[in-house]
Amino acid sequence: MLLWATAACRDAERPSAQIVFPTPTPTPLGYLAGTPQPGGVWTRAISANPLNFNPLLAADSASTAVHAMLYPVLVRQDAVTGQYGAAMAERWESSADGLTWTFYLRAGVLWSDKEAVDAEDFKFTYEAIRLSTLDSPYRQLVEPIAAIEVVNPLTVRVVLRNVQCDLLERLRVGWLPSHRFAADFSDVDSNAFNQAPDLSAGPFLLQSYIPGDSVVLRRNPSYWQGPPLIDRMVYRIVPDAEERLRLLLAGELDESPVTPDQLIDLLEMPALKVAKNPVDAYDFLAFNLANPVSPQRGLREDGALQAQDPHPLLAERAVRQAAAQAIDFNGIVNAIYLGQAYPLAANVLPIVPWAFDPALPIPEYSPDRARSLLEASGWIDLNRDGIREKEIQILRLTLIVPEVNPYYLRIAEIVRDQLNAVGFDIRLQPLGTSAFTQQLFSQRYDLALSGWAALGVDPDDHELWQAAFDRPGSGFNFTSYQNPQLEALLAQGLTQRGCQPQDRAPLYREIQRLLHEDLPYLFLAGIVQNRAYTARWGGIDPGPWDFYHNVQTWYQLP
Repeated sequence: MLLWATAACRDAERPSAQIVFPTPTPTPLGYLAGTPQPGGVWTRAISANPLNFNPLLAADSASTAVHAMLYPVLVRQDAVTGQYGAAMAERWESSADGLTWTFYLRAGVLWSDKEAVDAEDFKFTYEAIRLSTLDSPYRQLVEPIAAIEVVNPLTVRVVLRNVQCDLLERLRVGWLPSHRFAADFSDVDSNAFNQAPDLSAGPFLLQSYIPGDSVVLRRNPSYWQGPPLIDRMVYRIVPDAEERLRLLLAGELDESPVTPDQLIDLLEMPALKVAKNPVDAYDFLAFNLANPVSPQRGLREDGALQAQDPHPLLAERAVRQAAAQAIDFNGIVNAIYLGQAYPLAANVLPIVPWAFDPALPIPEYSPDRARSLLEASGWIDLNRDGIREKEIQILRLTLIVPEVNPYYLRIAEIVRDQLNAVGFDIRLQPLGTSAFTQQLFSQRYDLALSGWAALGVDPDDHELWQAAFDRPGSGFNFTSYQNPQLEALLAQGLTQRGCQPQDRAPLYREIQRLLHEDLPYLFLAGIVQNRAYTARWGGIDPGPWDFYHNVQTWYQLP
C-alpha cells in the first residue's frame, strides 16, 4: 500500500493498483476481417521519473506503469473484479493443509532474446526479494514463504510457513530474466539492466528514456499474446496536473488521470472519453491515541502489549465520537471531491464486495449531537470564548496536512471550521512532504489528514492496526491503536483454512464494526478516479482495476 503523502504525485492523482498482464482474450472480429491495422503511437502521462526499471527495486506509480509493459507475472488481476487469475501460471493447486502451492506455468513464452520464460525466472525473482541485503519495497510480500522449489521448467512449488489467504496477491511482482543476472544475486541492485533493460516478455520493449521528458516503448514482436497493434507507447513525464490537462485538450496526450475539478473542461470535447471507476484508495483523518510527547512501541521486547501513555484528549472515545458527528462527510464529498468520491464507514471498500459491510452507517452530521457528547464528558465552554475546557485541559489540537495537496488543504480547512464550531480549537499545520511524513511516522502529532492507495484486492490490512506495527519512526500503526480482539480476527482472516470468501467475510465485517466503534481513523471518503482518454482508438475497455489489461488489441480508428 502507499501513503499518499509519500507518493511521487501529490496533486490528487491517485496511484493505481499494481497492473499485471492478462490471459489471452478473443481476437476482435474486426481484426480477423482485416480492419484494424498495426501502427500509431499511444502517448500517456506519468507524474514523475521512474525510479528504477527493475521491478524488484521500485514500487512508485511511474515505475510500475512501465514494469507492467515489460515483465511477465505469475497471476493477473481481473480488470473488473480485481481477483487474481491465470497469467504465466495457467493453473495451480494447494495441499490439504494449505501450506504448499504448486503452479503450472504456460509453455512457449519467450523473452525477447528467445530464451524461455520459466520456473527459474520465478524462483530467482522471489529469492532475490527475500534477500536481507536487497532493499526491495516488496520484502514484506515474501515473509510467509519458507521455500521455493523448481519441480521442472514449467512447474514451481511455493511452501509457506503458515496458511496465507492473500498468497496470490503477494505473488504479483514482475519476473526478472534470471539469465541476465549473476546466479548468486550479487548484481541484482547494480546490473546495468536496471536502468536500461534490453529484454522484455511483455507487450513492449524499452526504446529510450530521457529523465524529465519521456519513456518510449516499442512493440514486442514476440509477445506471447500476439504483438500489439500499437507501434510505440510513450510516457510523457508531466508533474503538473494543469499541464496534463492542457496536453489532453491539445491532443498531445491519449490518456491521463484528471482531477475532479478538471472534468468540466472535458464536457465539450467529443475527442475524449472519461473512464470513471472507484479505486482501492481512501482518505482518512488519523487520531493519535497516544501521547505525542512520549511515543512508545506497541510491543515490549518479550512481545507483550506495552501500555501506552494515552493522548491527553484523543484517548477519550467521546472526543473522537464528537469529532465524527461534527464533520459533514457528504458535504466534503460534494464540495471538495465534486462528487468524485463517496463517504466511507470503515476500512474495507465496496470494490471488495464479499468482505465489505454495507450495513455500517456513515456518521451522521449532527453538530448538536457532537456538543452533547462533549458536554456529557465534562467538556464545557467555561470562558464563553467558544473553546471547551475540562479541569485544566483545553480542547486544543493541531491538525497536520501535506501542503502540496490542494485537496487536502481544503478538506483540512472544512474539518477545522466544523470542529471549532462545536467547541474544539483546531490549529492547522501545513507541512512539506518530508516533514509531514516524518512527523506522522514519529507519532508526534495530534490529528493528521492523509490517505492510503494501492491497498490491494484482499481486505487484510494488519499493518495499520496491529501493535507490532506501532513503531515510532517507521510503523504504519501510527495511531498507536491496540485491540487484541481485532488482531485475533485479522490473524484468523488471513489463515482461515480453505481461504473461502464466505468463511472469511464474517471476520472482516466484525473488524469493520470494531474500527467503526473505536475510531482510530475517521474514514473521510473512498476515491473515484477519472481517467480521460482519446476516442481515436478502438478496443479500449477500461476496468476499475486495470485500464491497460487488453492493450495488445487496441487499434487506431480510420
